[in-house]
Amino acid sequence: MQFLFVMDPPETMLPDKDTSFAFMRGALARGHQCWHCLPGDITSVNEHVTGVATSIVVSDEAPHVSLGTRQTLGLSELDAVFIRKDPPFDSAYLYLTQQLDLVRKSTLVLNSPQGLRDANEKLFALQFAKYIPRTMVSSSPRMLLSFLDELGGSGVLKPLDGAGGFGVVLLKVGDPNVRALVDLLTSEGRRKALLQQYLPVVREGDKRVLVLDGRILGAIRRVPHGQDIRANIHVGGSVEPTDLTPAEQSLVKDVGTELSARGLWFVGLDLIGERLIEINVTSPTGLQQLARHHGKPLEDDVIAWVEGQSKAIRRTQARTQAEKI
Repeated sequence: MQFLFVMDPPETMLPDKDTSFAFMRGALARGHQCWHCLPGDITSVNEHVTGVATSIVVSDEAPHVSLGTRQTLGLSELDAVFIRKDPPFDSAYLYLTQQLDLVRKSTLVLNSPQGLRDANEKLFALQFAKYIPRTMVSSSPRMLLSFLDELGGSGVLKPLDGAGGFGVVLLKVGDPNVRALVDLLTSEGRRKALLQQYLPVVREGDKRVLVLDGRILGAIRRVPHGQDIRANIHVGGSVEPTDLTPAEQSLVKDVGTELSARGLWFVGLDLIGERLIEINVTSPTGLQQLARHHGKPLEDDVIAWVEGQSKAIRRTQARTQAEKI
């Protein structure tokens, strides 16, 4: 099979951490060919979408990434397209999903372009309000500061387009920087931000749960470094094995079913104290760390699922063409 990865430059991948690297490694091990391109390499003429892509081989041994031939590929002729561009989900990301919408009937696009447009990684959790901490989204510094008082004087403020813990701050009433931080993240009332109840249990870490088509692949605990409230691996959080409580399993099953229905098949859910914090859909990470704790290459599960879905799309396409004859 032919797989295209639309993502950031390949040299940005960390061989021992990147989930995209693991996907490529798993695909190559199963005999597939992998291609890489940047979002800007995608072109559409009417409904026909192409990508100027470079063949790519990855290895656990140095050199970890080897690039080969560069050529123009018709995306409708490929078996799968992995959208692995890191956030932010900006206008360029939006346009990419709209172009890739044109090939979804012939080619598996993971995750669904429509699903990516629907699911802001901070805001989408509000669809599952019974599972989240108390949360306000507003551009009004006055309203956010008032809500901070309602939360008991402490809360976590986040930009809506951040990733990897960027811009996340702990607010406490009485801190002389509180008003300045709210003004900063809201651009003095011109930009929306999210303020959420602070859960002290975060000091023990959060849980990243990886979900494939509604099924739990596993979970890792990310523990903040020092006094940092952010447990993201990107900012120095350490990783430990963990299990899910019955309440967490029920939460993930419920949320995972809805995500799968929206074409959000490979997803990372962030949980703190049995509460849902974020739903990561653009380029979820943590697969390699989880695999090390499980002692097996979990990317095989994902690639096997991709193979099955791609074959199903081809069968449907063949039936449709036969019915037209």
